[in-house]
Amino acid sequence: QVQLVESGGGLVQAGGSLRLSCAASGRTFSAYSIGWFRQAPGKEREFVAAISQSADRTTYGDSMKARFTLSRDNALNTVYLQIHSLKADDTAVYYCAASANPVQYLAFYNYWGQGTQVTVSS
Repeated sequence: QVQLVESGGGLVQAGGSLRLSCAASGRTFSAYSIGWFRQAPGKEREFVAAISQSADRTTYGDSMKARFTLSRDNALNTVYLQIHSLKADDTAVYYCAASANPVQYLAFYNYWGQGTQVTVSS
């Protein structure tokens, strides 16, 4: 079992950057792929990106790869999501989640964090 806590969200101006962190507790962090999802008000939760256990594979959602960069540090039990050139449409609650594989399907993720709010002002 793993517990996840997101941080790094906040209010930023359009065009700015943010780095979100997903910190995990437990000694089994390196056994999980970690994915990021986001949910805007009134919309379904959307896949952003996922990274495999050893960081040799990353998967990005449609149109995400250009501005989103995912990395992980297993020694620190942390995954990072860097977002560049933020747009108003990026406003959402961002969640990290743990799965056996770095897939884009929400149902494959068993453990979720509480989310961190990102608000982009235009």
